[in-house]
Amino acid sequence: MRTIWKGSISFGLVTIPVKVVSATESHSVSFRQIHTADEGKIRYRKVCEIDGEEVSGDQIGKGYETDDGSIIQLTDDDLAVLPLPTARTVEILGFVPVSSIDPYQLDRSYYLTADTGAAKPYVLLREALRRADKGAIAKLAMRGRETLALVRALEDEDVIGMHTLLWPDEIRSAAGLAPTEKVTVRDAELDLAYTLMDTLGSVEMAELHDEYREAVEALVSAKLSGAAPEPAEIAPRGGKVVDLMAALEDSVRSARESRGEEEREEGAEATVTPIKKSAAKKTAKKAPGKKAPAKKAAAKKSTGKKAPAKKKAAGRKRAS
Repeated sequence: MRTIWKGSISFGLVTIPVKVVSATESHSVSFRQIHTADEGKIRYRKVCEIDGEEVSGDQIGKGYETDDGSIIQLTDDDLAVLPLPTARTVEILGFVPVSSIDPYQLDRSYYLTADTGAAKPYVLLREALRRADKGAIAKLAMRGRETLALVRALEDEDVIGMHTLLWPDEIRSAAGLAPTEKVTVRDAELDLAYTLMDTLGSVEMAELHDEYREAVEALVSAKLSGAAPEPAEIAPRGGKVVDLMAALEDSVRSARESRGEEEREEGAEATVTPIKKSAAKKTAKKAPGKKAPAKKAAAKKSTGKKAPAKKKAAGRKRAS
């Protein structure tokens, strides 16, 4: 893998030379813009807005636009001498539980690999992070900007990972986005929602793949071979939910069928998730299976009352 940044981790007085490599790659489908008449590729020209001339890459530099619209040209040499301690250093600021990081702050993921002669301090930091079960919050300057980063020991690899983080002020507030209507969620509805979650189960992340990319590739292959692409069969989506309980029950039933679970036989014992007392009373009125104990109790009482009557009758016959 190609090294995209080279520097060192500053861990107190310990310096760990490292190289940064990208941990992810994009497999998404990309399309080119073409001229529909002759399928010629559409290209973009970089043109100077002052003289209207096309500019080559070696003639393009960096410019910072001020509030009044003025442009200040900055060279790579100007940026190289900025008084930043993070220019070539991953400066560790402190340590936090990895779970305390808001996923919205995560930006890009990288691997940190030990540079020549840095194996011992590299392994020391990795094992210290594992023992503490924490990640290091750090700052570094990379890709033309200073950024926050989370440095952590990966669980299944003997490698230190790094995730660049957005600055707190780069995350927009969610104020005003929650529903404003007054909504009451019943315990029975929560129980059904939980049952649906439990029925759907967990997800094997390693088995997931991009079906859209596969469909596009199949479409391209069909067009190359001259075959007409087959229209996709898309299941219709439901409209507005009128009865939430019925929709949840149907969802649970559908999820069980998709997993190959047979319908429970009538009268068979079912697994019940404990719910609150108020919900239990409501559910007991509707659930036919909960009347069985009452029938058994009634049967026992009726049997107990009739037994003495049978004995008296037998005694009368003997007396006669």
